[in-house]
Amino acid sequence: MMKKFNKSLLCLSIGVSITLAGCGSVNNKVMPEPVNSAVVSQIIWHDNKAEMDQFINELMAKMTLQEKIGQLNLLTSGWDKTGPTMSDDYQEQIKLGKVGSIFNAFTADYTRGLQKLAVEETRLGIPLLFGYDVIHGHRTIFPISLGEAASWDMQAIQDGSRVAATEAAAEGIHWTFAPMVDISRDPRWGRMSEGSGEDVFLGTAIARARVKGFQGDDLAATDTVLACAKHYAAYGAAQAGRDYHTTNMSTRELWDTYLPPFEAAVQEGVATFMTSFNELNGVPASGSEYLLDDILKQRWGFEGFVVTDYTSINEMVPHGYAKDLKHAAQLAINAGVDMDMQGSAYSDNLQQLLNEGKVSQAKIDQAVRRILEMKYRLGLFDDPYRYSDNDRQKAEIYKQDHLDAARDMARKSFVLLKNDNKVLPLSDKKSIALIGPLADSKQDMIGSWSAAGERWKRPVTVLEGLKARFGDKLKINYAKGAGYEFDHTDTTGFKDAIAAAKKSDVVVLAMGEKWNMTGEAASRVDLGFPGTQLALMKELKKLGKPMVLVLMSGRAMNLSWADDNVDAILDVWYPGTEGGHAVADVLYGDYNPSGKLPVTFPRSVGQVPIYYNMKNTGRPYDPQGAEQKYRSRYLDSPNSPLYPFGYGLSYTHFDFSEVSLSNSKLDPQGSIKASVVVTNSGDTDGEEVVQLYVQDLVGSVTRPVKELKGFKKIHLRRGESKEVIFTLTPQDLAFHRIDMSYGAEAGDFNLYIGNSSDTTNKVSFSLSADVDLLAANPAD
Repeated sequence: MMKKFNKSLLCLSIGVSITLAGCGSVNNKVMPEPVNSAVVSQIIWHDNKAEMDQFINELMAKMTLQEKIGQLNLLTSGWDKTGPTMSDDYQEQIKLGKVGSIFNAFTADYTRGLQKLAVEETRLGIPLLFGYDVIHGHRTIFPISLGEAASWDMQAIQDGSRVAATEAAAEGIHWTFAPMVDISRDPRWGRMSEGSGEDVFLGTAIARARVKGFQGDDLAATDTVLACAKHYAAYGAAQAGRDYHTTNMSTRELWDTYLPPFEAAVQEGVATFMTSFNELNGVPASGSEYLLDDILKQRWGFEGFVVTDYTSINEMVPHGYAKDLKHAAQLAINAGVDMDMQGSAYSDNLQQLLNEGKVSQAKIDQAVRRILEMKYRLGLFDDPYRYSDNDRQKAEIYKQDHLDAARDMARKSFVLLKNDNKVLPLSDKKSIALIGPLADSKQDMIGSWSAAGERWKRPVTVLEGLKARFGDKLKINYAKGAGYEFDHTDTTGFKDAIAAAKKSDVVVLAMGEKWNMTGEAASRVDLGFPGTQLALMKELKKLGKPMVLVLMSGRAMNLSWADDNVDAILDVWYPGTEGGHAVADVLYGDYNPSGKLPVTFPRSVGQVPIYYNMKNTGRPYDPQGAEQKYRSRYLDSPNSPLYPFGYGLSYTHFDFSEVSLSNSKLDPQGSIKASVVVTNSGDTDGEEVVQLYVQDLVGSVTRPVKELKGFKKIHLRRGESKEVIFTLTPQDLAFHRIDMSYGAEAGDFNLYIGNSSDTTNKVSFSLSADVDLLAANPAD
């Protein structure tokens, strides 16, 4: 059975030459040319498909129907669980050939033992595929995904996924359920923490970087894992920000906002897709032929396999779309779901559905083939134990290079939101009061979806990071002070916190959300500080001491009181295993913060959803104008956010020149160059993210007030200037027009370049003629 092949795999994208924004190239493209749906395949994973086809044809000819159905069945092991377990006899199921993949199993010995059951105790010896939630690191945990997005550093994000893949693969894992590429604009939704934020352009670039990091250049290499684009599709638009809730949007919004990161993942060679829990336009995603077959497999030419999220086939019954589990299995397989995660819908029902003629043998065979192909590409038919290697596990887990990369990524992710009177960086000659429930809590440093990160043992806390940096040279007065549970009455810790503050020069507050208040099933209606944290801050404010807030959270929070009352705010998200060291580095100026917000921070939850590239109204409000009652505005709040998308301060200051264009007219086959000169006019070396936005003034459908179309992260020494150049083509102006064709329309545009989405540094240009890139599809 274990036939030997010499395999070298290749992953190619069809389209224009692409350089990720932020990696130093002048070209700002992150999206390739649209490809016609007639293209059968955009990805080549293997250099000898005929050889693979022959092997799988021969194997499938030997398989019984039950063995085929078994390949479509994904069950959790007893090692680690992320939801309700529906099958505790998974080991017996493996020996019976009724399960083809296992998730929540890792370590070399454990996966080897399970693999042995499949290879040596089943009739055909088909190896198992092991999957796990490796979201922002495996053992060495990096900042949460939203934090990584705040770095706007594509190479660092790719490198973080590479480290995660290396460690995961060393512990027997073949497949990660990441990246999450959902666009999310409602911070009430807890899973905002798992993605890249609110913007399509940034999210698309990050989707590519993460897929590349996980999968590398060769799926057969034992330091790569299969990536999984999730949650397909529009999960980030859950109504009211409530997890698992329904979504409702126009087809144009789906195609212009929520699908582009998924298409980019396909073009980057992502091996698998995961369906979302939500319904879309009345159809649950796991039963949507439109999403899974029409768009993903036919138009985009995706050749990997589709797995459901946890029991989402079963959930079509309470959705009211399927009458029972058998009906749900029929809908899912016919729609294009290849693998059932934990629901037993396929294992219990496919044979009967086939006998009744409600499911075809061809549908089952297509799903089986897609899964076997990925096992083949990983080299598991050559050596099923190749990932379960104790020597590699010992060498790779928590390697110093990995810890160093996690620390550096954490520093790059921090966003300086406020810094009055240059309170930061702190002086090591002044004593500090370190106060808050997050100051010395290992479990909170790594956030959600960090299951293998040894939450209670490995993470470096803020207190530990400061002590490691200074030893006895800095006087640190620590007090937990307040609780972060949803209990607003316990003030027993206030006395110790106030006493610590009184004998210190500066108060450093480590506050925010408990780690499990974000992530899956962690929606909130209040975006303020939970527990008694805000009450304690108000008491400490009375002392008149300088106050610095080190914020940990997985979403955009309401920081209105803090913005008015504390002197400095540093958003560190959940910074990961080395987070405490990274916080010390930035608080004391060893690293100059350079992060920019990937999401908009509201003034109040009443503004949600709020995002920078909204559309205008027929009665726009001008805050600089006279009283305007009958305009689109609030009576009790400004329309503007507290902190806009793309915002972030530095310990230095950057000046931007006026925008210069190579030509004020863009031709259909041409391009224009937009440039600014950026000068570090402060006293400290630092990095700046130069951001380009475009506004389409008039369209056949209304257009956003501003859209990100390019960015570059540059380093400038103090006093240094650099010219930053972006190349703009008609493709950058394309959208789905009134007839759902895709292209750009002739007309006038504003172009902005600055250091956040609220920049007013603009110039105008025009597109001389329409540009058609993709014809409308009748199904849309």
